[in-house]
Amino acid sequence: MNLNTLILSISKEQLGSLPTVTYPGHIVVVNTAEQAVSALETISRYPVVGFDTETKPSFRKGKTNPVALIQISVGDCCYLFRISKFGFIPEFRRFFENKSILKIGLSLKDDFHVLHKTLEFEPDGFVDLQEYVKGYHIHDISLQKIYAIIFKEKISKSQRLSNWEASSLTEPQQMYASIDAWACLKIYNCLSSGAFNPEDSEFVASADMAE
Repeated sequence: MNLNTLILSISKEQLGSLPTVTYPGHIVVVNTAEQAVSALETISRYPVVGFDTETKPSFRKGKTNPVALIQISVGDCCYLFRISKFGFIPEFRRFFENKSILKIGLSLKDDFHVLHKTLEFEPDGFVDLQEYVKGYHIHDISLQKIYAIIFKEKISKSQRLSNWEASSLTEPQQMYASIDAWACLKIYNCLSSGAFNPEDSEFVASADMAE
């Protein structure tokens, strides 16, 4: 198989036939600045973490709400920082600019665009999966499809347009938010460890079979 022409992609039909992933870890909801400082101290001990954000959807053209939630996964635990409740603290800037901690996310330019409306920082140590997975011949760019190609499970998106500024997060919201950050970390760990071989994938969309 010629790896130069290998393309991995999953169709909507294939995606729909897969079992839905369940989040296996713990969830810590961070509601205060004091809790956030403590949580970031713990997170900073990990060399690689998963990262994501959620924003209350706006159904008015041209209006974007500020980031309501920041999710950081350390693998067996995901921290949900309710920024809409306590705002940004200086420790977040230090975390975002800390190049010694790899922060794995997806479509990070979109996250930075919204975050920069509230907090000025120079992002360092971030890895965007949309670029990273290209080295493994994965041409789909959504987290749902990337995860499905690698792990043969689908991530539910049912809570995506829910209210992330609500007074309390429902259990489905907490699960959804945690899975997104956890999945980013799981994908990176799998690919970087060499556990995924593109040539063995069942989702080959195009390949030159000539040797």
